[in-house]
Amino acid sequence: MSEKPPKTSAGKGGETREDRLKKALKANLARRKAQARARGHKADGQKEQG
Repeated sequence: MSEKPPKTSAGKGGETREDRLKKALKANLARRKAQARARGHKADGQKEQG
């Protein structure tokens, strides 16, 4: 009997779990930076008016 290689849970796209996590983390970081910039602009505008 020949041994078969272990089955992997990676999809047919060839993307590993680690690759998916890296992409999700990068997208999350970009979204949080954009939110922080938007909040910063709002705070700057309020300081000038008030």
